[in-house]
Amino acid sequence: MKKHSFGQWIVAVRPWSFPASAMPVAVTLFYLLWSGAEIDWIGGIWALLNIIVFHAAGNVWSDYFDFRKGVDAEDTFGAKTITSGEFSPREMLWLAIGLLAVALIAGIGLMIRVGMPLFWFGLAGALTVLLYPRLKYSALGDVDIMLAYALLPTLGTSLVATGVVMYDVLWIAVPVGLITVAILHANNTRDITTDNRAEITTLAMRLGSRTSAWVYTVEVLFPFAWVIGCTICGILPLWALLTLVAIIPAWKAAKDMLHHDASDTLSIANLDERTAQLQLMFSLLFTISFVVAYFV
Repeated sequence: MKKHSFGQWIVAVRPWSFPASAMPVAVTLFYLLWSGAEIDWIGGIWALLNIIVFHAAGNVWSDYFDFRKGVDAEDTFGAKTITSGEFSPREMLWLAIGLLAVALIAGIGLMIRVGMPLFWFGLAGALTVLLYPRLKYSALGDVDIMLAYALLPTLGTSLVATGVVMYDVLWIAVPVGLITVAILHANNTRDITTDNRAEITTLAMRLGSRTSAWVYTVEVLFPFAWVIGCTICGILPLWALLTLVAIIPAWKAAKDMLHHDASDTLSIANLDERTAQLQLMFSLLFTISFVVAYFV
């Protein structure tokens, strides 16, 4: 068994993807601040750190099963952690189990602090991690991601931060969640051919390349219409329109997706990474808007 440096272990969990899970929590905390709720900041930060560990476990768990299923191979765009030979499948499996154990222990501690209702959010979160490979291979990965990185984090954070589940946080879960789902959808649209070879079924495969491109376009552009509509209705502060700055990279990403040729996936090879950057930019602007609105 090879010896690995700490840096190699860090790279193995794909830390550049963590904003997809961390930002929904951050946006929720500052939305609650703006809305006038009393916030348990220790609990909120605890929840943010814990969901990152859950996310890390999910990344490694997914990479392990993608390798076993043949989704990730030497000629695919997927994670190269195992296919390159840097880590063995066994090492990745134990890393995933270890991270999940840490997340569960920390979650139990947070549940003791908050109360038993948090148990159901923790259970649902753990299931979205464990079942993700199976759901992804059955065209339900997009649903899993919406639950894991939008609905559960926002509702769960409201419970941790205020002591009660505040369903109005779903107003912010929708736009952030759609862009997060678009990260996976960009990945799956690019990988339609290789995923077909691996004999799995993703939503992108069910829809076909052309329809998938339009679905991706809606996922990255509709959030801006949502924010505008919610602002006009008084649900969100006027400062929420700061998120419109992110429409420039969103439009470029949608344009590239719509113009790509199904036979040439190189043109969208890094679109999943660009979409992750878009999600981070949109979420940061959203967070800043609530901070500014609170103090102004």
